[in-house]
Amino acid sequence: MENQEDYLSVIEIDLKKVTWSSFIMTILLSLLGIFFYIWLYGGFEVIFSLMDLLLFFIGYALLIVLHEAFHLIGFYLFGKVPWSSMDYGVNLKMGIAYATTNIPLPNRAMKKALLLPFWTTGVLPMLIGFIIQSPMLVLLGAWLIAGAAGDFAMYKELKRYPNDVLIKDDPVKPKLYVLKKD
Repeated sequence: MENQEDYLSVIEIDLKKVTWSSFIMTILLSLLGIFFYIWLYGGFEVIFSLMDLLLFFIGYALLIVLHEAFHLIGFYLFGKVPWSSMDYGVNLKMGIAYATTNIPLPNRAMKKALLLPFWTTGVLPMLIGFIIQSPMLVLLGAWLIAGAAGDFAMYKELKRYPNDVLIKDDPVKPKLYVLKKD
């Protein structure tokens, strides 16, 4: 955003704080998932081969890509944003993957787009892991739920604003602009 007069406020998350929250959530959700798995099924075998670890990290990377893709799908479904106005990628300098749009969304749509990946790449894989008795999928889901810490932080801030106010995503930084109503 060029002119400060165009927006009411700026929502910017502290990446160090979000990283720390994500790390703590990863540990807690992993432990909770495994304890719940043990409670449901009476235990599991801890036999991880090199192939298992490789599959875990490939699955993790794939789910991170899908996480960002689901943000784009959320922009499209909830904000009616055309595909041509969206972008995604990885910012290696900041160490984050991103999905963005250059079209402002109503707050209601932005909040839904922020949380869609939490459900589809975190909660759903974790539930499927419990159903098919795969502790690895339970852990992947836990890691992706925790990976949504930045989305949760943005969502928490957006809850303070009316659903119809427009939200503009910053194309470079983890920052949102709350636009003034006309």
